Amino acid sequence: MTKRRDRGVEVSPTKQRALLSAIITLIVVLSVGIYVGVSAGDGTRGDGTNSAGAHSAAPASTGTWVGAWSAAPVGGEPGTGAAGMAGRSVRNIVHTSAAGTSARITLSNLYGRSPLTLTHASIALAAGHNSSAAAPGTMRRLTFGGATSVTVPAGQQALSDAVRLQVPQGADVLVTTYAPAGSGPVTFHPYARQTSYLADGDRVENPSGAPYTQRTSVWRYLTALDVLSRDATGTVVAFGDSITDGSTSSRSANRRWPDALSRRLSAAVADGRKDVPRYSVVNEGISGNQILAGEAGRPAENQDGLTRFARDVLDRPNVKVVIVDLGVNDTLHDAGSDAILAGLRALVRQAHAHGVKVVGATLMPFGGYPRYTAARNAVRQRVNAEIRSGTVYDAVVDFDKALRDPYDPRRYASEYDSGDHLHPGDRGYRRMADTIDLAGLKGAVPARL
Repeated sequence: MTKRRDRGVEVSPTKQRALLSAIITLIVVLSVGIYVGVSAGDGTRGDGTNSAGAHSAAPASTGTWVGAWSAAPVGGEPGTGAAGMAGRSVRNIVHTSAAGTSARITLSNLYGRSPLTLTHASIALAAGHNSSAAAPGTMRRLTFGGATSVTVPAGQQALSDAVRLQVPQGADVLVTTYAPAGSGPVTFHPYARQTSYLADGDRVENPSGAPYTQRTSVWRYLTALDVLSRDATGTVVAFGDSITDGSTSSRSANRRWPDALSRRLSAAVADGRKDVPRYSVVNEGISGNQILAGEAGRPAENQDGLTRFARDVLDRPNVKVVIVDLGVNDTLHDAGSDAILAGLRALVRQAHAHGVKVVGATLMPFGGYPRYTAARNAVRQRVNAEIRSGTVYDAVVDFDKALRDPYDPRRYASEYDSGDHLHPGDRGYRRMADTIDLAGLKGAVPARL
């Protein structure tokens, strides 16, 4: 056996081979670690293929969490009381109002009567407008506390871990869930004005739209999409009824007034306006919603504004401003002006206690609607007079003045009427957004009104 000297120490060939093997092993381990770290940065492998596995839930980078999309939970979906969505993949399509480098979602089982177990969830950018297929390389597996499965107790909600994904402003995003077993009524938002999709079996991470053969007009389980943004610094919440929900806007076209407001804000910032805040806009409208009264059930379906305000407004990330457009349905249900105004002021107190500014809208005309009466219109007029006086809200947006017929102020101007004499059409919703003072969304909450 031969030996060589190294700085006076004799090393045998056997030891040399062992030392060389250890060095090679260390290099391989370090290389894998570097590869995994780089892959986790954007959720894709070096070759551009999907990496939706264990490394998709990467630590969040710098920025501000803001709401990019939301929809209030409204009730339990009819016909789902026994089976729920068992054995089906639910692919919701939502539209973003802010760009971000990471994303997280909120899932709700508010109206379930038993725990909801979702064994698989994913997020991806849509391949195109209203497409159920994912854009190449964007599919990400979602986790909850590090686990791919989550059980949401009845009456509760769950927030996912953050996952790194470059989400553009104004993008369609696919959020897909799979429930293997029945969970009772499905918590849903019925008037989505957006086509989403269903597939049989667990197709959660399937990037193709081919399995998603059934179209649906509601959002299920999903109530929020937040992004970690380097552009937006806060969230504006639009809080209202069917007019905010956009129930008569064009389907799958994102023409509700909060959508139009989001585009106005984004365009103003892009134009370099320094007086305009860099805020996202989320929609918490519920068709038929009232300030004072909800519907039957435990919890109540279509919860009244006073009850749901904390959940749908104050719990949104970095909410700076809420735009309140509620009261027409209370009027149509014969609430008095004093009760309506008391309810609105109670909403303002809740907001101020959390440092949130409140912009309030005057109530829209409804002349020509079957439930119109002179008495109900008089209530609306009294409420509007008080709102315009500046004693209810921090700032006022006069939707009534902007959309009413100047020759018959009981009605919409014909170009803004959807045809039912209660809701605006697309042009009316755009006019509403154009009426809002963008610079007025900035500013501190006053000490008192």
